[in-house]
Amino acid sequence: MGEMIRVGMADLNICNSPNAITTLGLGSCVGIILYDPIKKLAGLAHIMLPDSTKVKMNENKAKFADTGTDLLLDLLLKAGAGKSNIVAKIAGGAQMFAFSSNNDMLRIGERNVEATKEKLKLLGIRLLAQDTGLNYGRTIEFYPETGELVIKAVGKEKKII
Repeated sequence: MGEMIRVGMADLNICNSPNAITTLGLGSCVGIILYDPIKKLAGLAHIMLPDSTKVKMNENKAKFADTGTDLLLDLLLKAGAGKSNIVAKIAGGAQMFAFSSNNDMLRIGERNVEATKEKLKLLGIRLLAQDTGLNYGRTIEFYPETGELVIKAVGKEKKII
């Protein structure tokens, strides 16, 4: 059993087997896993917002779905992942408030998910599985050895995708 690498909010990191990678408390944020099953190399980005182009002075690329995914992909390729092998899994993007609204700020979770999927499509990365939306936070752990994404949420069964 390797070590568990923690990724904070608006941050990203990569790991390879036998290590695993985790991020806590994904609410409206989305956890993006990029994974090369042949090299058993994975990366996780904990993104908070869908689109960096709406923000001047974007210092933190890991915060946004578009730049965060690019940065994560670059790190994996530099570490030896094969571009054509890389697949994705995503989790998070919850609607953390009880009321539904068309107000974009309140739909942030949904927009994060949409932006992430759009970006993966642009990069030609296949999305294998997702656990997104609904109204609860998630903690995720990804195991490059098996390709399993374990999703934990308070009061819910543990889920593996």
